[in-house]
Amino acid sequence: MNHLKKNRIVVKIGSNSLTHPKTGRLDYIKIERLAMELTDIRNRGMDVCLVSSGAIAVGRQTLGVKQRPKKFSEKQALSSVGQVRLMATYQKYFSEFNQMTGQILMTKNTILDNVSCINAKNTFEELFAMGVIPIVNANDAISTYEMQFGDNDTLSAIVCSLIDAKQLILLSDIDGLYSEDPNHNPDATLITHVKKIDESIMKMSSENPGSDVGTGGMNTKILAAQIATSSGASMIIANAKDVSILHQILDRHFIGTTFDSNYDENFYLDDFLERTII
Repeated sequence: MNHLKKNRIVVKIGSNSLTHPKTGRLDYIKIERLAMELTDIRNRGMDVCLVSSGAIAVGRQTLGVKQRPKKFSEKQALSSVGQVRLMATYQKYFSEFNQMTGQILMTKNTILDNVSCINAKNTFEELFAMGVIPIVNANDAISTYEMQFGDNDTLSAIVCSLIDAKQLILLSDIDGLYSEDPNHNPDATLITHVKKIDESIMKMSSENPGSDVGTGGMNTKILAAQIATSSGASMIIANAKDVSILHQILDRHFIGTTFDSNYDENFYLDDFLERTII
């Protein structure tokens, strides 16, 4: 693992943030704005990678499946249909800004298998060298692991570590880490700065129920923070209600939670995954 981080960031956006809450259908205005924001980050001279959920949600919309699927095989089928449409949507909007994108679908073995890991890293490096924005998702259609990743929170941290990014930004449906669940306690306070993830932070991350669209909760975000910060990157949780918060983050004027980098020379990603993800 390289402690010298490169001038690149990883942005993760979840299913809830890509869809309209009442219908579960894609929010095209937000996706267009996201494409513009990410392209502008590249125009600033930074490499940027997008980790995007949403394939199952788009598959549900496309095939008219109203209820969130419970069968694993049904989720995989919906993902197979939805991933194609999701990428077509991204390509449409990124092309408005003359920005090329590439798709990378990952599994747990992408990291655990040394040859696959090296190949994946090389692919990312070539895409960045070509000026392409990689769009990453878990390979849900064939995987037996990634649907346990927690709406791609963990996957985004894995990518951050793999490509030696200096920062991970999780765009979510919440402003950041709160002292308590703000849905149940209106007096809960936003924790804006976390120097180190200790037991008190772990207690704050008690799992919030997932929505009908996404699967992630605060637990998966703290797990992502452990991976990213131990790898030497900082991490930010911010609200995706307005994706223009991305340039506010780069300008260091935003509402959210920042986790400081805490590089650990004894942290090994593959060992961590073996212990924490079945």
